[in-house]
Amino acid sequence: MQRTILITGATGYLGKEVVHHLHAEGNSILATYHSKEFDESTKQKIAHAEHVDLFNENDTNSAMLKLVQQHPALDAAVLLAGGFKPGSIEHTDEALFDELFSLNFKTAWFVVKPLMDHFKKIGHGQFIFIAARPAISPEAGKNLVAYALSKSLLVSLAEIINADGKAIGITASVILPSTLDTPPNRKDMPNADFNKWVPTTDVAQTISFILSPAGIQMRQPVYKIYGKS
Repeated sequence: MQRTILITGATGYLGKEVVHHLHAEGNSILATYHSKEFDESTKQKIAHAEHVDLFNENDTNSAMLKLVQQHPALDAAVLLAGGFKPGSIEHTDEALFDELFSLNFKTAWFVVKPLMDHFKKIGHGQFIFIAARPAISPEAGKNLVAYALSKSLLVSLAEIINADGKAIGITASVILPSTLDTPPNRKDMPNADFNKWVPTTDVAQTISFILSPAGIQMRQPVYKIYGKS
């Protein structure tokens, strides 16, 4: 079943893996970018690339309206844009919280609002959010306070979407991985046991399942992908 799927954060390591995986299954991929361009391999798999500042509500709203006008079959959004910085309670200030709140929540919320309206008009739709284990695990989040809190908002947003969209076929799923196995994470944590981390291919395959006919039937799903950690 071919879908028309929007992916934000598609220039990142996870984003590129998701684009590759979903494109290989025959889906039509729409993707956003901002400061970083797509590499040539990823670009070839994208049917429509839209430049948008996801931190800006008006810019994002305009971009989403343009996408749904040009691609009315758009019925799924995989929201991967986000960021990470550590900080315990004593080392988390307003600036850090505001930065991660914008990176991890606003970049999703500004997309959800116009797409929710579009999904209601077409009578169905799916959102997929990438949260993180610290969002629901106090032990994992105690040294990542702003990150954990900002990601936990995505879990709450998914619950609200599911409540609002229950009668009209709109669902939101949340994926909560532990540490993703990416080159930046390996560089930042060179002494970690990489075998315990989650490969980006595993997350891409989970997203593929969520978008499948079987995955569509699931209500209020939360997928904990913790690898061996």
